[in-house]
Amino acid sequence: MKKNVGYQDRIVRGMFAVGAIVGSYVVGFTTAWGIVLLVVAAVMVITGTVARCPIYSLFGLSTFRREEEEAVIEESQHIRHAA
Repeated sequence: MKKNVGYQDRIVRGMFAVGAIVGSYVVGFTTAWGIVLLVVAAVMVITGTVARCPIYSLFGLSTFRREEEEAVIEESQHIRHAA
């Protein structure tokens, strides 16, 4: 499957997931809104982790850039070698 979620998009999805979890806590995990927010958080985490969004595919959108991903991987390898 082709990736269509870029690095920055993945970070934003992670932030939305954390916000949704906090929101779910505030309204109560077992309330209807709490459950909806937990589902939203789960979707954000899953799509961010696999770098693939079915809605993006449906509309032909993509925030994924191969060069950006390679730069992040290369930078993390340099950090590991320096440590």
